[in-house]
Amino acid sequence: MNSSGTIPRELEEKIQRELESREHIIWMEQPIPRYFTATSTASFLFAIPWTAFAVFWMFGASGFKLPDFSKGEFSFFPLFGIPFVLIGLWMLSTPLWAYKKAFKTVYVITDKRAITFDSGWTMIIRSYTPDRLLNVYRKEKRDGSGDVIIEQDLWAGSEGGQQAQYLGFLNIRDPRTVENMLKKLASQAKQSDSAQQS
Repeated sequence: MNSSGTIPRELEEKIQRELESREHIIWMEQPIPRYFTATSTASFLFAIPWTAFAVFWMFGASGFKLPDFSKGEFSFFPLFGIPFVLIGLWMLSTPLWAYKKAFKTVYVITDKRAITFDSGWTMIIRSYTPDRLLNVYRKEKRDGSGDVIIEQDLWAGSEGGQQAQYLGFLNIRDPRTVENMLKKLASQAKQSDSAQQS
């Protein structure tokens, strides 16, 4: 079995529970921890003006003065900006969550399928049988790391455009090797179909 690093015991237990009888792991790896991914970078950049404006609005609503509790004069109006400041702080922290998420995510290739264990608020387990691996492709970075895309989840954006979420093995160390392993698994499915038809 090809594996980089040590998989946390909690994840190993979930992987073993997911495996079928006589299913063997060929390759297993966690993504490279990165603070700034495509998603977290977009949220972080959007959060800078958002949070700055929310803070500026709160100070403006208070007349650019600190509340004087000794005189009993206090306006609750500036407090309406607090939720927006909190949302901004949450978006600013998305790179940190992206980094931590890598330690709770694991990708697995067995002799029967590919599996992703993607942990956030809940654990999302996606299983890809060989017939779903026919159109895999990779996105490679200059350092050789990258993504192996298995499928795309498309939906309509708020402004009428189409949004896409790439699903597969993301931020892995050797996407070329992994792509070849998945294509080999997919070719076995093709051979099995041909044998059944002949």
